[in-house]
Formats: sequence, C-alpha cells, structure tokens
Amino acid sequence: MLGSSNVEKLEDDNENVAQEEAARRRHPIQTLFLVDIFKDPDSRPALLWVLGALLIGTVVYHFLEGWSYLNALYFCVITLATVGYGDLTPTTPLAKLFTIAYIFNGIVILLTLFDRIRVVRSGRAQRRRQNKKEKETQ
Repeated sequence: MLGSSNVEKLEDDNENVAQEEAARRRHPIQTLFLVDIFKDPDSRPALLWVLGALLIGTVVYHFLEGWSYLNALYFCVITLATVGYGDLTPTTPLAKLFTIAYIFNGIVILLTLFDRIRVVRSGRAQRRRQNKKEKETQ
C-alpha cells in the first residue's frame, strides 16, 4: 500500500513537471520577460530592490541635474547596466558623489536579482533532469 502511494505521488510530480515544461515551451515570451521570476515569492524582494533603486535614482537625478524623468531613468538603467554611453553625465559635484554610491549599491542589487534568476531557473532545470532520470529508470 505504501509503495503504491509513492508511485502515485511520483506520477503526479512527473505530470506536474511535464505540464510546466509544456507551458514553458508554449510561452517563451513569458520566460523572456521574467514572468517566472515575478511568480516566485522569494524573488520579489530582489525585484522590489531593483525597482526602488531605479525610482530613487530617477528622482535624485531629476532634482540634482534637472533632467526629465525619462532621461533620469534612462541614465539609471544605462549606468547600472554598466553600458555608460556618455550622452548624459552628472555635472554637479553632489550628483557625481551620488553617482559613485549609486553605482556601487545598484550593481550589487542587480547582481542579487541575477542570482535569484539563476536560482529559479537552475532549480527548474534540475527538476527536469531529475524527472528525466526517473522516467528512464521506470
């Protein structure tokens, strides 16, 4: 009796993973736009930190440099992505000091988000590999 319930649980797990895999194949756009990360409750703090960093940076650069909100957001994204086109640069000493602190903190925050993406997606891949091995042994 105990063995049959384990088999049923294993079959249910395999079925769930197969459904998840099928959904992923049908929705590559959702994977591209990090929908799986948004759905993961453990990833939400990292997402909120990233959004908070962008919001704070946008508001600070808007007031310190007089840039439009769009230009300030653009500068924040380009800076934290470490692209740095150079089309917008801080000109005031206070904005330059803020930029130094913003870059150090912002890059750490982005690395935290990237790590969460890695954890969520590698866990999913690990479950697929494990289920594939289980299918082969049956």
